[in-house]
Amino acid sequence: MTFAAGQTERVIDELGPRLASIRPSERQLAWQQMEFYAFVHFGMNTMTGREWGLGHEDPVLFDPSDLDVDGWMTAIASAGMTGVILTAKHHDGFCLWPSRATKHTVAASPWQSGRGDLVRQVAEAAARHDLRLGIYVSPWDRTEATYGTGNAYDDFFVEQLTELLSDYGQVFSVWFDGANGEGANGKHQVYDWDRYYRVIRKLQPDAVISVCGPDVRWCGNEAGQTRSDEWSVVPAGLRDVERIADDSQHEDDGEFARLVRSDEDDLGSRSALRGHLDDLVWYPAEVNTSIRPGWFYHRDEDDQVRSAEELMGIWYSSVGGNACFLLNVPPNAAGRTSEPDADVLDELGVLIADYSARRVSTTVTVSSGVVPEGFGSAADAPGIPWEPTADDARPTVVLHFERPMAIEAIEVREDIRTGQRIEDLVVVGKNGDEAFSLGSVHAVGHRRILRFEPRILDAARLEIRGSRAVPRLLAVTAVAAR
Repeated sequence: MTFAAGQTERVIDELGPRLASIRPSERQLAWQQMEFYAFVHFGMNTMTGREWGLGHEDPVLFDPSDLDVDGWMTAIASAGMTGVILTAKHHDGFCLWPSRATKHTVAASPWQSGRGDLVRQVAEAAARHDLRLGIYVSPWDRTEATYGTGNAYDDFFVEQLTELLSDYGQVFSVWFDGANGEGANGKHQVYDWDRYYRVIRKLQPDAVISVCGPDVRWCGNEAGQTRSDEWSVVPAGLRDVERIADDSQHEDDGEFARLVRSDEDDLGSRSALRGHLDDLVWYPAEVNTSIRPGWFYHRDEDDQVRSAEELMGIWYSSVGGNACFLLNVPPNAAGRTSEPDADVLDELGVLIADYSARRVSTTVTVSSGVVPEGFGSAADAPGIPWEPTADDARPTVVLHFERPMAIEAIEVREDIRTGQRIEDLVVVGKNGDEAFSLGSVHAVGHRRILRFEPRILDAARLEIRGSRAVPRLLAVTAVAAR
């Protein structure tokens, strides 16, 4: 039996190429390829048991008794993560490096007799474990006296940014959130974001500026929830930092971490982009959540660590849904990754490795164009894309298996170097004389994993029924069921 031809012809109109012309920067491409990396919330709040510190905490409280930064990296790497973002300074203002801009730092603590520098230790340990370094630094500072005074505070913050981005090697991400809990009756600081961005671009030109920044978009919640279709080409208004701050956490409320809104499910379809055609940007999504209910370690949450299976589900929908996955793993007050967290990370790494090991090499035929070598292999995507001819009205890829086998996923990767082009993709399976739908997606992007109940297949057909320009695919891979 052969596959029946699809009835919907691919249409490329004048709008499509316009949308496809929006493309990522080199720093955004490098970031997207990292896919899965860690957040490490550690600092004064770890010692006091809070999520948001009040400011002016006594530095004597910071004294981890059994610090094991290499242990952090071992646990992070065991899950298959590629980098680590450290909270160098949270809202309380306590600095994990001996900042010259303030005395509220590790230099005033008893830890290592005031001679320690945790940012340096993390940077060096990350390098030893082949992990890239990122920096979280809160613009909101509840200790600094100049906060709320305007330029004087901006000068202070730029000095701290300069220290962090000059003294610790290459940084892949500078991560800003929108939290500012001062409220209507508290201090108000209008951050000079453009100035901050200029400093980052000068000192770390390859670093993405995430969330309250122009390079990486917050998915909109801290629960690990993802959209059914995640577009990288979106209206530039989504980069407005005031808007991001309005949607971010405004008080120390533990329920916010699991809050999911559904008012912005579609950010990048054609209908969503109409009216914004002169103001579009490449602004890909990052999914951030914590392995625990809180962002900082709390002993009473040791029995609430998320399971490896739950985190694997988030990995499928984020990494496999054209986003990156930022998973927080907070060390305890002694300075070690807790055993429940480390155990789950080990299990998660096994699940991810098992998924990769179940990718199946296939023989590939296409409706037009030339199939690049290795296009349907089980290995990672090659560098040469498949591109159908411009007159191919229904571009298709067919994967042929050596024998009928149980398949549970089809993975598709676009060549996003030339934009996000596919907007309607249908997958059909075949076993003998029977053909059946396996599913469909709209957005593909860097990596899209279409999962379904395991089916015995001898072939699978992918039909591109809608695209913004001639599609360019780096790989199409089938994944065998366990």
